[in-house]
Amino acid sequence: MSTLFTKIINREIPGHIVAEDDQFIAFLDIMPLVNGHTLVVPKKELDYIFDHDNATLEALIVFAKKVALAIKKTIPCKRVGVAVIGLEVPHTHVHLVPMNTMDDINFMRPKLKPTPEELTSTAKKIAEAYVNLPISI
Repeated sequence: MSTLFTKIINREIPGHIVAEDDQFIAFLDIMPLVNGHTLVVPKKELDYIFDHDNATLEALIVFAKKVALAIKKTIPCKRVGVAVIGLEVPHTHVHLVPMNTMDDINFMRPKLKPTPEELTSTAKKIAEAYVNLPISI
């Protein structure tokens, strides 16, 4: 059975997509820790990040780097934090979280509940920043 993320990848359910290529997709977390919290997901459905081959892991980090740079250009923050926890959805995913304090990446804190309009607006801004970055970074 397909994961929630595979359903977003296949456009079976909506997602607030900020970037995509042939191997990966990045979309906003709908229950973010902070505004701009984005998930980077390989299109190949594997549960555990270290079950991916080395080439995929390398490409995942490079793709996530470009998405993180787009987030940093869009969302006021000191840096973009990275976390791989992924127990709730059995599909590899990397959290990119805009951070101004360590608490911004505390997964125990209450999640935000942005409106669909707020998510759409944020996704559009990050996507525009992403496409305007150099191809090779």
